[in-house]
Amino acid sequence: MRQKRKGDLSPAELMMLTIGDVIKQLIEAHEQGKDIDLNKVKTKTAAKYGLSAQPRLVDIIAAVPPQYRKVLVPKLKAKPIRTASGIAVVAVMCKPHRCPHISFTGNICVYCPGGPDSDFEYSTQSYTGYEPTSMRAIRARYDPYLQTRHRIEQLKQLGHSVDKVEFIVMGGTFMALPEEYRDYFIRNLHDALSGHTSNNIYEAVKYSERSLTKCIGITIETRPDYCMKRHLSDMLTYGCTRLEIGVQSVYEDVARDTNRGHTVKAVCESFHLAKDSGFKVVAHMMPDLPNVGLERDIEQFIEFFENPAFRPDGLKLYPTLVIRGTGLYELWKSGRYKSYSPSDLIELVARILALVPPWTRVYRVQRDIPMPLVSSGVEHGNLRELAFARMKDLGIQCRDVRTREVGIQEIHHKVRPYQVELVRRDYVANGGWETFLSYEDPDQDILIGLLRLRKCSEETFRFELVGGVSIVRELHVYGSVVPVSSRDPTKFQHQGFGMLLMEEAERIAREEHGSGKIAVISVLCVNYISIKVGEKRRDNRELTLSPPC
Repeated sequence: MRQKRKGDLSPAELMMLTIGDVIKQLIEAHEQGKDIDLNKVKTKTAAKYGLSAQPRLVDIIAAVPPQYRKVLVPKLKAKPIRTASGIAVVAVMCKPHRCPHISFTGNICVYCPGGPDSDFEYSTQSYTGYEPTSMRAIRARYDPYLQTRHRIEQLKQLGHSVDKVEFIVMGGTFMALPEEYRDYFIRNLHDALSGHTSNNIYEAVKYSERSLTKCIGITIETRPDYCMKRHLSDMLTYGCTRLEIGVQSVYEDVARDTNRGHTVKAVCESFHLAKDSGFKVVAHMMPDLPNVGLERDIEQFIEFFENPAFRPDGLKLYPTLVIRGTGLYELWKSGRYKSYSPSDLIELVARILALVPPWTRVYRVQRDIPMPLVSSGVEHGNLRELAFARMKDLGIQCRDVRTREVGIQEIHHKVRPYQVELVRRDYVANGGWETFLSYEDPDQDILIGLLRLRKCSEETFRFELVGGVSIVRELHVYGSVVPVSSRDPTKFQHQGFGMLLMEEAERIAREEHGSGKIAVISVLCVNYISIKVGEKRRDNRELTLSPPC
């Protein structure tokens, strides 16, 4: 059969040849130990075959021969930062619903877009419907099963490992929704991993545990007034291990003027109850709110990190945005509100990041809302990067957990730890004694793994934690994802750091806390794994399980 000449080939056939040629060049570069610029290779090869469009990354990844996938796919991975912390985050959204405090305040927060009554009526509360997560949710008609399956498949196509998944439940106040809907939503998240159709949450988690894709945690966005004892108990049942609590400001007058619908006292109480239940607590904070000003903004973050009534484990920093359809938009339009200038905002964020203690992780520095929808506020899409550049000019550093993570350091600065040692930091927060243990390279300021140990306060309401119990609220080893049953000597997960951190936590609990047991918060439906301190065990699986809630 006569072979087609290049001019006789269809665009699809030319694209196949281009992809094959790109992969051939990647293999040759790997075998010769050379680095290669993928974008240059794609551009040059596409031009060689007369194509105006470059081959898609997902198509190149899909065509990599099986024997080369292990070495080539990590180099082709799109946005490697997404799994640099050792997990794949899958953000999902619940159905649109009204803000729960409308019933007693008469309106939503002045800056809040979205929701059934807004200009963005098909979006959830506080979102516009144009954020990447929102668009995925709308395409799936807010079906939790479809959102999960589509996102996991997308991450796979982009070259990411999805062996360990953490869900983030976004969109309004999830805990204000009816219990029947909440159970349905969480059940379908687990079923999407296992492929099983479950009748209840306990069955869903049971099958999810045996799935090839493991759920290692669920994060739920909530408000301080929906983070009380009954809400926390329900969230433990769902397998939730981390809470994102909308604080926005530590000033009572600002909470009142922006129509938050809760007090600062409720914030402190929610932090206390959440940590005493074993949750990790991430706070959402909004600088540049009305009637605050630069000086007062800096003072509130000093208060937030130094006052034991606050001291969160994580922070999402969302500078105020003016979006049409909100009360703040009307204030801005009439001249009664004015955003900080771009230079002032960068300076403020730089100063805030310098205040963050080494046990706190800064998850985000701005919202995902597209810039064309923003009437006033943040003008740059790379605010964190600009703030870091300003910090360098000022001679100050950000030492939060994320900046120092080994996976982030490898990607951004191409450095690996050399001399690793155990570092301990103790502090008091929310009525309890906190110990932050970590394995770090102090000279290069790189963090490999961490453990958060808490001696609960006497007011703890969970029966599993009453009477001489310490709780591990987080155990995390960073770096690229390594599957649960695998080991990779070039990576940091499954190298024994987690076991060493647990052994030190047991020693502290026994000798310093005087505890007889350690509880470990878990995504399992039994909520807590209890270890009898001093118990001899062959491995970390010989545990005494507490009864389910």
